[in-house]
Amino acid sequence: MLMDDLAVTTDVSPAFPFARQRNGYLAELEAESIFILREVAAECRNVALLFSGGKDSAVVLRLAQKAFAPEKAPVTLLHIDTEQNFPEVIAFRDRMAREADLPLTVRSLDESIRNGRVRLRHANESRNPHQAVTLLDAIAEFGFDACIGGARRDEEKARAKERVFSFRDDSGQWNPKAQRPELWSLYNARVHKGENMRVFPLSNWTELDVWQYIRQEDIPLPELYFAHRRDVVRRGNALVPVTHLTPAAPGDRVENLTVRFRTVGDIPCTAPVESDAATLDDIVHETAATRITERGATRLDDQANDAAMELRKRQGYF
Repeated sequence: MLMDDLAVTTDVSPAFPFARQRNGYLAELEAESIFILREVAAECRNVALLFSGGKDSAVVLRLAQKAFAPEKAPVTLLHIDTEQNFPEVIAFRDRMAREADLPLTVRSLDESIRNGRVRLRHANESRNPHQAVTLLDAIAEFGFDACIGGARRDEEKARAKERVFSFRDDSGQWNPKAQRPELWSLYNARVHKGENMRVFPLSNWTELDVWQYIRQEDIPLPELYFAHRRDVVRRGNALVPVTHLTPAAPGDRVENLTVRFRTVGDIPCTAPVESDAATLDDIVHETAATRITERGATRLDDQANDAAMELRKRQGYF
């Protein structure tokens, strides 16, 4: 059954300007996420919200705004920039930070490379796995004891192992066997100096839930998420966008297709999918019908091996 079939209520709370018709199931997910965000604020002293400009972080930002309205959310927006992002997403990130009137801190992988903290094996190596170094350096620099992220358990099997409050040791590493129990929605956020929490308020959401919430709340997104024409080449089962970072190789056949991105990350490791979904309604119906997760369909870095995500997480990745 699609969520469209569930009861709809209306939220007209004057404390927050984003009043929309509300889906009953989404209202439950929203309430759970807002409770988690308030728990973070109550238990942690210096909180970052990891904000890349993608759809999941846009939803978390909206939830944070609702959780603390009419006050500003007590968070710093933090983005680890690989310098290989789509320019439309970076422009969207900056605009959303301005509109939310929240501080935005950006730390660049280029800085880590210049400082010798990251060494690429070759110029074309994917920068995505190396974000962990820059992230851990930023956490240490600013003393963040909690970082809120938009990861969901349905994305990938390593994500499915996550607690809502995911403990990271003083080396920033994740050990799935050393996580804390979370019975009856009771969360333990206590950490020693140097340790931190990653908090995932969308843990129980699905990709379909996210898109339905975006539609309900009319949350703006980069245009890359919607159907558009783009030059691509086929590499195995994936479409690779033709860009300055991913040019067509000799012998490649460049096709101009109607595509959209289900997830947006670094250009070299993010593949679009063929799609005519140009509106939120179209995307909701397309997502309801798909049987492949967004990361499984579009993230080339996750296809390196079956444990790619878990290995990165153990090193401090998001």
